Amino acid sequence: MKIFGAIAVVALMVAGTVHAAETVTITDVAGREVSVRVPAEKLILGEGRLIYGLATLDSAEPFKRVVGWRDDLKKADPQTYDIYAAKYPSINDLPTFGGIKDGTFDIEQAIALKPDVIVMNLEAKGATEDAALDEKLAAVGIPLVYIDFRERPIENTDTSMRILGTITGEQDRAEQFIKFRNDKIAVVTNRLAKANPAKPNVFIERAAGFSDECCMSFGNENFGKMVEIAGGTNIAAAIIPGTFGTINPEQVVASNPDQVIATGASWEAYSPGGAWVGLGPNADMEEAHRKLENLMNRPAFTGIKAVENSKIHAVWHQFYNSPYQFVVIEQMAKWLHPDLFADIDPEASFRELHERFLSTPYQPGYFVSVSDQN
Repeated sequence: MKIFGAIAVVALMVAGTVHAAETVTITDVAGREVSVRVPAEKLILGEGRLIYGLATLDSAEPFKRVVGWRDDLKKADPQTYDIYAAKYPSINDLPTFGGIKDGTFDIEQAIALKPDVIVMNLEAKGATEDAALDEKLAAVGIPLVYIDFRERPIENTDTSMRILGTITGEQDRAEQFIKFRNDKIAVVTNRLAKANPAKPNVFIERAAGFSDECCMSFGNENFGKMVEIAGGTNIAAAIIPGTFGTINPEQVVASNPDQVIATGASWEAYSPGGAWVGLGPNADMEEAHRKLENLMNRPAFTGIKAVENSKIHAVWHQFYNSPYQFVVIEQMAKWLHPDLFADIDPEASFRELHERFLSTPYQPGYFVSVSDQN
């Protein structure tokens, strides 16, 4: 799939905040020019987790524009869903859709909801075009816009937030969030550039324990890129050509990483009783710690330096599909270079994000290390 670079920006960006409705042309992250009536009053989210970005703009009422969404948030991130449902119980009644890629998206239902725009994650583009959904939506005057927090999030998050800002008429709010995010990342990158420390080798295991398969990982994007930004060397970057892929246990052992960072979430809906590390807001950290320790007993981790030196960590998986990457970059930097980033507090940064941009209070539970004291 071809992904256009960071220059794929909003083509017609109205300064400030839109009040009167008008039609603007947006260039989405797939390089498509799309005419959208803004500010949109009715949105369909092609993926429920796109609420992570939308909620930073519609802070007081994050669901006020949402007339339908994919059903993944409740399954992939039940803690966040429950937090929102407790404050906004009407979300339990929102129409839900299946996924584009698995062929369960109901286009007739979507058309019946008469949305002003449908926002899709870039990952769905190939399947959307294969099913001619884009053509069918265009035929009835419903614009489809792609944003991206997953395929190339470091490159596309700013553009995606600006697109959401234009759609909602909250451009100023979007720029405030972008500055907040980039300022946090710059603290890490500037300090690393000045100190130029040795880079530890890091293995990122994607969705560790979700299945018996080992080992899913990231290439040179997403968490793989975040490790590089945080001052590490991603051992899978030279093995996996794209964003996502798999390396075999023997490759992990041969690479002998200095540190291991797994991703985890509460996936009971997908893998009941699985070995996954159930991180997320208000997670059971004692159980997360126990599961993380158990994961290190697999063949891929036999005798590697990271296990011998207790440099084993896990982070909330959903950082990989949200605009909140700066938080995990800070945490990775602390793990990889503890002396250089002793003063950095990722929990405080995430709490500040909630206080400034979100409508729900911060609840910890996003990080765990085997060296943590229970």
